[in-house]
Amino acid sequence: MSATALLDRTARAAIEELEATDDVEFGVRLLANTPTHESRDPARLRQWARTADEFGAALAPVACTARVVESAGGLDRDLLARYTSRPVPTVELFTDTLDLAEELIDQLGWRNWYPAGSPRAAAIAHETVHEQLHHGPAKTALKRSLDHVVLRVGRRRLYGHVAGADEIAAHAHARTVCGLGRSPLLLTAALATAADARQRSSHGRKK
Repeated sequence: MSATALLDRTARAAIEELEATDDVEFGVRLLANTPTHESRDPARLRQWARTADEFGAALAPVACTARVVESAGGLDRDLLARYTSRPVPTVELFTDTLDLAEELIDQLGWRNWYPAGSPRAAAIAHETVHEQLHHGPAKTALKRSLDHVVLRVGRRRLYGHVAGADEIAAHAHARTVCGLGRSPLLLTAALATAADARQRSSHGRKK
């Protein structure tokens, strides 16, 4: 189904609302919907989201050393890409979701934010930097930047993990290294909205 058919009046209104939302707010929403953050102060979540965004944007580009493969079936699983470490590090790109993303960008007039081919490049950059954020110095540095102290002993501090912050940082990194005008989080949210409209349309045809 084309993006034109997907974007009914309800979907267009929802996407216009998404477009008016700043990138940091998308990060806040991501954190708020992450388990362990249900009762967090919204101001604290915004601080973490902004810090993670700035951290990811400042990370130096890294070359993708994982194997890159392409598959179909991403729309059915709400996936654009995924990383697996076994049996060998692999970034799997879902071509049906990427194709819809490109079509949706054209339909919405977002090409100045997301140049042709950028969803694919951003997916690879996003998955590639995740390894840095899960292991080694970058993981520690992100924790320190977020300043989520869970224990103090004298001058020593133990920094806790902020669930979801690495995801925000990875999206910010992809936005920066791929030269995007907006975060991939906006495009991801628009794709989810289009997918919901696709489902409504499909159900309507079955009646």
